[in-house]
Amino acid sequence: MEGRGPPSTANIAMASAIVGGIAGYYLGQARSIGLFGSSAMSRSVPGDEKDEASDISDAAEASGDEEDDVQDLGELKSFATSTEECKLVLVVRNDLGMTKGKIAAQCGHATLACYKTLVQANPAHPVLRQWERLGQAKVAVKVESEEDMLMLQAQAISLGLCAQVIHDAGRTQIASGSATVLGVGPGPKSEVDKVTSHLKLL
Repeated sequence: MEGRGPPSTANIAMASAIVGGIAGYYLGQARSIGLFGSSAMSRSVPGDEKDEASDISDAAEASGDEEDDVQDLGELKSFATSTEECKLVLVVRNDLGMTKGKIAAQCGHATLACYKTLVQANPAHPVLRQWERLGQAKVAVKVESEEDMLMLQAQAISLGLCAQVIHDAGRTQIASGSATVLGVGPGPKSEVDKVTSHLKLL
């Protein structure tokens, strides 16, 4: 009985592809949990994308959502048995002249700030769970001044809703400390509408 000959080139290529794919998968998983230091977000970004990348670090410094400064959610605690649809409204300053990319980045920061506030208050809160279950509804609207935005924030807080304002670090398009986006919610639709239903869509 003859012995087997050397493996064919096709078999070697197939084995290399499988080993490479497995190794790549596990290296990617290791990088995503920080085993190799900084993540892809910390790499330098060429061209125009650099401005948008710096927005990421801007919000970390300028959003003002310290870990130990959790907003008192007041009446939101009384919505524990509500089965109403929940939503998050992102109120954008239209007077700042932000580009679409800048607005998108700032809305992302506001969404995360509101989510973190609710999670810190109560990770299992029914309002948060309802919002997550029904698709995390988000609506973007606009206001024409910082004064209008801050009045809406005060109104939202008085109703017990989460209301987080994002302040920009000023490294790209607008002045440092500018209030860019107000996040209202997630909260029961009827309560959020008391604050934002009169505003025009962005």
